[in-house]
Amino acid sequence: MDVIPVIDVQHGIAVCATRGRRTDYKPLTTPLAADNDPVTVALGFRSLGSFAVLYVADLDGIEGRGRNVALPKKLAESLPGLDLWIDDGSSARDVAARLVAEPNITMVIGSESLNDAEAAVLRDIPADRYVLSLDFIGDRFKGPPAVLEEAEHWPERVIVMTLARVGSKEGPDVDRIVGLVARAGSRRVYAAGGIRDRFDVEALRATGAAGVLVATALHAGTITAGDLEGIAGR
Repeated sequence: MDVIPVIDVQHGIAVCATRGRRTDYKPLTTPLAADNDPVTVALGFRSLGSFAVLYVADLDGIEGRGRNVALPKKLAESLPGLDLWIDDGSSARDVAARLVAEPNITMVIGSESLNDAEAAVLRDIPADRYVLSLDFIGDRFKGPPAVLEEAEHWPERVIVMTLARVGSKEGPDVDRIVGLVARAGSRRVYAAGGIRDRFDVEALRATGAAGVLVATALHAGTITAGDLEGIAGR
């Protein structure tokens, strides 16, 4: 079971994400880092254990202010060997071009950033070269319906992002994960949103999910270094 720490970046700094209401996000304060520089926060996560993957939501890019171009390189230099998953609102066409120019990062394509015309473009991107994030607010899917409906065109790794539960401490949407894992076949499904503690991680493992994306529980200490060691050992 993979535990993937998350950093949300807004106006160039790490912020505390809550329920997907981005206008309400505040600068991150965490015992894991002395400040809210994204690199410092990433190094703080490393103090809890050896993570293989770090997920970064570049909200400046997602919200159309211009992505933090230098950030992936800074993170890669500070944490060599880490697989960086970057969601910066890039279109499917842009991702296809960047796969060659930026081979050291894994691009995440969020369904909320796609339009109907781009849904077909996903089929032309190698399935092992990007991660698809299926984004939900409540029961509403954010993105072209075809992206959700045509599971046969999903890539090898899929995130189920329940935005309204991010930072909520309400627990993950287990029923939704169960349904999408069943549709995903052999693809690896990662749950995001609402994960509070190791018990939630274990519940999601039981659904067949391959991993979880977590931020609040790591900062709050409700998932500890010992928990992470135990999760990794199973």
